Amino acid sequence: MNAAAKVITYKRKFDHVTPLLIELHWLPVSQRIVFKILLYTLKALHGATPTYLTELISPYVPRRALRSADQLLLEQPTHKLKLIGLRAFSVCAPYLWNSLPFEIKSSASVSIFKAKLKTYLFRQAYF
Repeated sequence: MNAAAKVITYKRKFDHVTPLLIELHWLPVSQRIVFKILLYTLKALHGATPTYLTELISPYVPRRALRSADQLLLEQPTHKLKLIGLRAFSVCAPYLWNSLPFEIKSSASVSIFKAKLKTYLFRQAYF
Protein backbone atom coordinates (compact mmCIF):
# COMPACT_ATOMS: atom_id res chain seq x y z
CA MET A 1 0.00 0.00 0.00
CA ASN A 2 2.81 2.41 0.86
CA ALA A 3 4.60 1.63 -2.40
CA ALA A 4 1.38 2.09 -4.35
CA ALA A 5 0.85 5.51 -2.75
CA LYS A 6 4.35 6.56 -3.83
CA VAL A 7 3.81 5.31 -7.38
CA ILE A 8 0.47 7.09 -7.73
CA THR A 9 1.82 10.41 -6.46
CA TYR A 10 5.20 10.16 -8.26
CA LYS A 11 7.23 10.39 -5.04
CA ARG A 12 10.72 9.07 -4.44
CA LYS A 13 11.48 5.81 -2.66
CA PHE A 14 12.67 7.45 0.57
CA ASP A 15 9.93 10.09 0.95
CA HIS A 16 7.67 9.82 3.98
CA VAL A 17 4.49 7.95 3.20
CA THR A 18 2.16 9.24 5.95
CA PRO A 19 1.44 12.61 4.27
CA LEU A 20 0.72 10.73 1.04
CA LEU A 21 -1.75 8.42 2.76
CA ILE A 22 -3.49 11.41 4.32
CA GLU A 23 -3.63 13.16 0.95
CA LEU A 24 -5.12 10.07 -0.70
CA HIS A 25 -7.50 9.43 2.24
CA TRP A 26 -6.27 5.86 2.63
CA LEU A 27 -6.65 4.04 5.93
CA PRO A 28 -3.79 2.00 7.39
CA VAL A 29 -4.14 -1.78 7.11
CA SER A 30 -5.11 -2.25 10.76
CA GLN A 31 -7.89 0.34 10.42
CA ARG A 32 -9.18 -1.34 7.27
CA ILE A 33 -9.50 -4.60 9.20
CA VAL A 34 -11.43 -2.80 11.96
CA PHE A 35 -13.64 -1.20 9.28
CA LYS A 36 -14.49 -4.60 7.80
CA ILE A 37 -15.21 -6.20 11.19
CA LEU A 38 -17.53 -3.35 12.17
CA LEU A 39 -19.29 -3.49 8.82
CA TYR A 40 -19.92 -7.23 9.28
CA THR A 41 -21.16 -6.51 12.80
CA LEU A 42 -23.68 -3.95 11.55
CA LYS A 43 -24.91 -6.33 8.87
CA ALA A 44 -25.15 -9.16 11.40
CA LEU A 45 -27.26 -7.01 13.69
CA HIS A 46 -29.65 -6.28 10.83
CA GLY A 47 -29.75 -9.90 9.63
CA ALA A 48 -27.90 -9.29 6.35
CA THR A 49 -25.16 -11.86 6.99
CA PRO A 50 -25.18 -15.66 7.19
CA THR A 51 -26.63 -17.13 10.37
CA TYR A 52 -23.27 -18.36 11.64
CA LEU A 53 -22.14 -14.73 12.02
CA THR A 54 -25.45 -13.52 13.39
CA GLU A 55 -25.37 -16.18 16.11
CA LEU A 56 -21.94 -15.05 17.33
CA ILE A 57 -23.12 -11.68 18.63
CA SER A 58 -26.02 -10.69 20.87
CA PRO A 59 -27.36 -7.33 22.06
CA TYR A 60 -26.69 -6.23 25.62
CA VAL A 61 -29.85 -6.43 27.73
CA PRO A 62 -29.29 -5.33 31.35
CA ARG A 63 -31.23 -7.05 34.12
CA ARG A 64 -32.34 -3.71 35.58
CA ALA A 65 -33.28 -0.37 34.08
CA LEU A 66 -29.94 1.25 33.28
CA ARG A 67 -28.91 4.21 31.16
CA SER A 68 -26.80 1.90 29.04
CA ALA A 69 -29.88 0.01 27.87
CA ASP A 70 -30.47 2.35 24.92
CA GLN A 71 -26.82 2.72 23.82
CA LEU A 72 -26.97 -0.12 21.23
CA LEU A 73 -24.30 -2.13 23.04
CA LEU A 74 -23.37 -5.77 22.47
CA GLU A 75 -22.62 -8.40 25.08
CA GLN A 76 -18.92 -9.06 25.48
CA PRO A 77 -18.26 -12.75 26.14
CA THR A 78 -15.42 -13.73 28.41
CA HIS A 79 -12.36 -15.34 26.88
CA LYS A 80 -9.47 -17.19 28.47
CA LEU A 81 -6.65 -16.77 26.01
CA LYS A 82 -5.60 -13.17 25.60
CA LEU A 83 -4.05 -13.32 22.14
CA ILE A 84 -6.24 -15.90 20.43
CA GLY A 85 -9.41 -14.89 22.26
CA LEU A 86 -9.25 -11.30 21.02
CA ARG A 87 -8.97 -12.50 17.42
CA ALA A 88 -12.28 -14.34 17.52
CA PHE A 89 -15.15 -12.50 15.84
CA SER A 90 -17.44 -13.20 18.79
CA VAL A 91 -15.05 -11.31 21.12
CA CYS A 92 -13.53 -8.71 18.80
CA ALA A 93 -16.77 -7.49 17.20
CA PRO A 94 -18.56 -6.52 20.47
CA TYR A 95 -15.39 -4.92 21.82
CA LEU A 96 -14.98 -2.72 18.73
CA TRP A 97 -18.73 -2.03 18.41
CA ASN A 98 -19.04 -0.88 22.03
CA SER A 99 -16.12 1.51 21.59
CA LEU A 100 -17.87 3.36 18.73
CA PRO A 101 -19.72 6.63 19.39
CA PHE A 102 -23.52 6.36 19.49
CA GLU A 103 -23.89 8.62 16.43
CA ILE A 104 -22.12 6.06 14.27
CA LYS A 105 -23.92 3.01 15.71
CA SER A 106 -27.32 4.60 15.18
CA SER A 107 -26.83 5.35 11.46
CA ALA A 108 -29.93 4.98 9.31
CA SER A 109 -28.35 3.00 6.47
CA VAL A 110 -25.25 1.03 5.60
CA SER A 111 -23.88 3.74 3.30
CA ILE A 112 -24.22 6.41 6.02
CA PHE A 113 -22.61 4.04 8.52
CA LYS A 114 -19.68 3.38 6.18
CA ALA A 115 -19.09 7.09 5.57
CA LYS A 116 -19.21 8.00 9.26
CA LEU A 117 -17.06 5.02 10.25
CA LYS A 118 -14.38 5.76 7.67
CA THR A 119 -14.20 9.38 8.83
CA TYR A 120 -13.98 8.27 12.45
CA LEU A 121 -11.22 5.72 11.77
CA PHE A 122 -9.32 8.17 9.53
CA ARG A 123 -9.27 10.78 12.32
CA GLN A 124 -8.17 8.17 14.85
CA ALA A 125 -5.33 6.99 12.64
CA TYR A 126 -3.85 10.32 11.57
CA PHE A 127 -4.94 13.05 13.98
